[in-house]
Amino acid sequence: MSGNQNYPVSRRTVLQSTAVGSATIFGATVAVGQENEVDDEIELEGRTSGWIGESPDEIEGERNPTLELVEGEEYTLTWENGDGAGHNFVIEDEEGEEEFVQTDVVSGTGETQAVEFTAEEGMAEYFCGPHPQSMRGEIEFGGEDEEPEEEIEDDPDEIIGDGPTVGLETVADGLSAPVSLQVANEEEDRRFVVDQTGQIHVLGEDGVEDEPFLDIEDRMVDLDEGFDERGLLGLAFHPEFEENGRFFVRYSAPPDEEEIPEDDVPEAFDHTDVLAEFEAGGGLEEGDPDSERIILRIPQPQFNHNAGPIAFGPNDGYLYVATGDGGGQNDDDPGHVEDWYDENEGGNGQDTEENLLGGILRIDVDDGADEETNENGTGADDEDGDEGNEADGETDANDENNANDENGGEAADDETNDDRAYGIPDDNPFAEGQDLEGEGLEEYYAWGMRNPWGMSFTEDGELLAADVAQNNFNQINHVESGGNYGWNVREGRHCFSTDSPEDPPEECPLETPEDVRGGESLLEPVIEYPQHPDDLAYDEDVDRDEEEADERIGTAVVGGYTYEGDEVTDLEDTYVFGDWSQDGEGPGTLFLARQPDDWPEDVDDEADELEDMFVDPPDEDEDDEDDEDDEDELEDMFVDPPDEDDEDDDEADEEDEEEELGVWQIEELSVEGDGDVVEDGELNHLVYGFGRDDDGEVYVLTSDTSTIEGEGQVHRIVPGEDDEETEDDEDQDEAEAETDNGEDDADTDENAPSETGDDGNESD
Repeated sequence: MSGNQNYPVSRRTVLQSTAVGSATIFGATVAVGQENEVDDEIELEGRTSGWIGESPDEIEGERNPTLELVEGEEYTLTWENGDGAGHNFVIEDEEGEEEFVQTDVVSGTGETQAVEFTAEEGMAEYFCGPHPQSMRGEIEFGGEDEEPEEEIEDDPDEIIGDGPTVGLETVADGLSAPVSLQVANEEEDRRFVVDQTGQIHVLGEDGVEDEPFLDIEDRMVDLDEGFDERGLLGLAFHPEFEENGRFFVRYSAPPDEEEIPEDDVPEAFDHTDVLAEFEAGGGLEEGDPDSERIILRIPQPQFNHNAGPIAFGPNDGYLYVATGDGGGQNDDDPGHVEDWYDENEGGNGQDTEENLLGGILRIDVDDGADEETNENGTGADDEDGDEGNEADGETDANDENNANDENGGEAADDETNDDRAYGIPDDNPFAEGQDLEGEGLEEYYAWGMRNPWGMSFTEDGELLAADVAQNNFNQINHVESGGNYGWNVREGRHCFSTDSPEDPPEECPLETPEDVRGGESLLEPVIEYPQHPDDLAYDEDVDRDEEEADERIGTAVVGGYTYEGDEVTDLEDTYVFGDWSQDGEGPGTLFLARQPDDWPEDVDDEADELEDMFVDPPDEDEDDEDDEDDEDELEDMFVDPPDEDDEDDDEADEEDEEEELGVWQIEELSVEGDGDVVEDGELNHLVYGFGRDDDGEVYVLTSDTSTIEGEGQVHRIVPGEDDEETEDDEDQDEAEAETDNGEDDADTDENAPSETGDDGNESD
């Protein structure tokens, strides 16, 4: 889960974000497709990730460029649909109350739309109705009387705000390196803890039970006694576990014996990632180690970047599997294929055809689960008589579930697709009948990731996955079907260079070329934070000596969970996550992030659904209410919100800073608890993982070292003293209110009408 151990330091300023506006329908001065000559022309490309400037030269390559207009001048703005999603073009005033331009939605890739308009006083912003957050830019009017713009700077220390104080109640110890806590859909309401060393433990009232629920250490690769990212890394219970006893694990097995005939690739990869199914016996009290059925094998070039999280989608019942990019660094070591971006070597993150590395997979484990199994419980025999998916790894080289290609991943062979121990969901991006059919392996759901460590679904079924940084920026992605999250072209919202990771370029692609999956956007994370507090822009003047290491924010993000319990009021409506270690050896950190109230506003980009957004437009009153909500939301996105009138006068810096600005507000949690784990409001342990129980309460899993031989513990997050006082005050207020109500009721009874119908008051 580690990042690169080279730590660059830099600086940035925080830029005001544009407010979110709601789409409305009718414009006053729209003329589409007319050929009348005008004085000035503007050209843009429309993509879900933003409007990309093409002409004039001043805005070329900029995302959501500021359009400089002259009042009274006529303009022709022509834009091209760059990604096939539904887009339109709207101009409105600063308050979002008046629309000057509004066009129809265009959804075909390569389609263009021309818009003629006259620049009028009051025009302030342009945006895309279906994507008003990401596709939004400002309009400014030039003139001699224009006042100079002021640059906004925020204190870099406030990039991450001070969060509330929570308590840590230690509920289990005696572990080595606990990486995950999971619960099953069962009446017994047990909590299962995954230890990286190969055991799954049941957490009871008095800590972990004496005997593990499952122990597969003997099937794993020998782990390094020091730091190691391999091991038992993931656990997910079938949604119908109580009926069928099925559960799934991810672990690191010894490499397959086959040699890989490429000169620049090792003869044998470091290990093999295994996804396996087990069944629980003895009344579901213990996992049966002899019931193993291998579902999927993925050869891994290096020991690191193994990801590991697996989870069932709450809305579709499919199994989601996170995979790292194959390890090493830069995504360009042996075992990493070439991709479309020639400026960087590698990489597996941007490739979807050669292997299954660097993304999120989605498979149907119920499709093929009823096939006859061989003696080893590993799947049906192949037609040639070889046993498919044997536990010892000695399978046919062409077996789909063990396709050990020379590039470090499993390649789906069309001739062996029927032999898979799982099915492909019909709506996977590369599935048969989809728009991207044939342009990637069918297992892929999303790609462009480095090392997803921590993956969970929200109560509404949205998928959040952390991705560990190499040099500068850790990120958490809102994962959507077909999403490309940028690695190794970009790191978070920033450019990345394999030649100079510490000094990346200022410009890099925002999408793939048209001949690569149709030209898709490189999506930005919803949460991002730098490894160093000064890592806020690339500034060559900043001293990067080792003395600043103690000021680091962290090295490797650890994904967590949205808090859905009711005990810790300070965590309501937040996403709780952490960082493994501030410096790679010392303690980690706990964070929370506050998502916008209406998140996710735009999840589905299908053109038909976008068209439906405009069939029944909201009335004006609803628009006003939405605009007020959007302004409140903008305030919440900042620790210290900028003034509305402040703007940056440097357009190039503005673009860089806007891209570096996180979407969700991040706060660091202070902690209270056992002195061995907590000291002076901070952790003494490293953060290895998180969990959430059936009540929505969140747990943090820690160890006292960065090795697999540490003292691992599980802690339940409970209210801090301040939160407890608040709850006590609320309870007291409620009690007093009930007492007052009781007294009022008594008074009412005394003055109540008598049984004879006379009023209690002596009105006679």
